[in-house]
Amino acid sequence: MTDGSEDKPSDRMRERVPRNSRWFWVVLDADRRAVAGGLLVVLFCSMVVAGTLLPTPAYALLTDGDPHETLFNALVGSTITGVTLVLTLSQLVLSQELGAVGDQRDRMEGAMEFREDAANAAGMDVAPTEPSAFLRGLVAATREQADALADAAPDGETGDAVQRYVDNLTGNARAVTDQLEGAQFGDFDVVWAALNYNYSWKIYAGERLRSEHGDALGEDADDALSDLLDTLALFGPAREHFKTLYFQWELSDLSRTLLYAAVPALAVSIVAVLLLDPSAHPGSTLGVSHALVLVSASATVAVLPFTILLAYILRIVTVTKRTLSIGPFILRETERSGDVDN
Repeated sequence: MTDGSEDKPSDRMRERVPRNSRWFWVVLDADRRAVAGGLLVVLFCSMVVAGTLLPTPAYALLTDGDPHETLFNALVGSTITGVTLVLTLSQLVLSQELGAVGDQRDRMEGAMEFREDAANAAGMDVAPTEPSAFLRGLVAATREQADALADAAPDGETGDAVQRYVDNLTGNARAVTDQLEGAQFGDFDVVWAALNYNYSWKIYAGERLRSEHGDALGEDADDALSDLLDTLALFGPAREHFKTLYFQWELSDLSRTLLYAAVPALAVSIVAVLLLDPSAHPGSTLGVSHALVLVSASATVAVLPFTILLAYILRIVTVTKRTLSIGPFILRETERSGDVDN
């Protein structure tokens, strides 16, 4: 296995997730509002079904004492606490943008230096300013450099190993370039496409290619491989930078959405404590108690901020876990020593 292609992990993040991850689409792909809405539907249906199937009628349980008041009292407190935590979270996100003028100048110089390095490595006069175009330029550059590597490779076993490596890289690069085309930052599409470019494995496979074939590559092929590895190494920090910016963007959206959702949730909880009387709704339809439906619907609205928080954080922590390391390092248990997940 001179190029590492036989035991390589999939380039696409979806296929690098363990096979038993059935909720992959819900965790990453789906719109966060749809996920939050789905959680609310599941909660409401679960409450109604459980209350209907219990041996003791739901109406009797809801009118025995004041269980709904206890529930909504707790929800009022948790909503107010949640809003406070959201404000703290917003301050944390904002603090990343605050700093002395010297710190801001260092950030600016670092960004400009990295853009210049990326432009030089990718053979661009000026690096694009849009994240999707910037990443697309780097990916397209790796494909061109891989083609140059294939052209400079010698014949025989070494040439076959190089060709396998190049075929894998160019196929993945072409797919990711198409995904990045027209993607707008702020949506998950840019980060998602970047995650599908398995750059760390390509660095590792390229280093193995050089190590196992050595001088057989020839000077031109070795230089081409060096250029390719340098560009791949730049893709890592670029991806991490845009991922960090996306997380800040997402957390800002989360904070604003939670503040909006807290108002109806708090209003419903307070109204339920003060005015809701399950005993005033004794009837039922198709065996489902009207009081049970009313209390379940009120509780569903009251937990709206929590479901929104869960939907957003679920994707953020999943992406963070899958991309903890930068470069060809293994942080998860694998069946093959060559598996690299980034």
